[in-house]
Amino acid sequence: MKLIYRLEVKINGWAIALIVYVVAAIASLYPAIRLLFKMTSLNPGGPSFDDASYLSDAAKRQLNQNFQRIQGTLVFWKTQAERYRRFHIYSLAWIGISTISLPILAQAITADPWSKNLMTVVAAHAALTLGLSRSFRVEAHYRAFRNGESDFYDLYRRMLDRPEVFGVTEGDQVKKYLEQVEMVRRVVRAAETDNFPSVEEVAQIGPSVGGVRTP
Repeated sequence: MKLIYRLEVKINGWAIALIVYVVAAIASLYPAIRLLFKMTSLNPGGPSFDDASYLSDAAKRQLNQNFQRIQGTLVFWKTQAERYRRFHIYSLAWIGISTISLPILAQAITADPWSKNLMTVVAAHAALTLGLSRSFRVEAHYRAFRNGESDFYDLYRRMLDRPEVFGVTEGDQVKKYLEQVEMVRRVVRAAETDNFPSVEEVAQIGPSVGGVRTP
């Protein structure tokens, strides 16, 4: 006599939705997390100061030395801009999704504990993402680092293409260029320190997430 065991598995749609949401939220955050552990590289450059026939050897040497000193800063700016850009996109996407889905979930929620768990996770995830984005001023940091990188390369190309805008003589041109490069560095540094979150702002993230309630 053969005994046939039949296993009936009840599929819970709310549980599946919760698992899908969590997996999607973590997977979409991976590109931003991955960049936390590595630095980006600068794009291959075109003509350099060595190719500028109108510059003396002394001016070329001074300008090249300045570029070599700021290369590390440029890598840092580009990396930071990309880190903040990725998290900014992540925040916009998931806050938008939660804004649309929460009212729908509020109407569809049932006595099933999984439905309440899904509602709680979506609301908590949105609150945490929004809190981190605001406290760490993600958008402001992205703009500061991206603008700093862009402003430097604008100066760099201008010095190669139209050096006369920096002054009449070569000495004036090099001096003015170096001054403006230093000004860009100061502006980015000031933006970075001004946008750094305070302890009080970070502490507010906890209550905002902990205050999430489900019907």
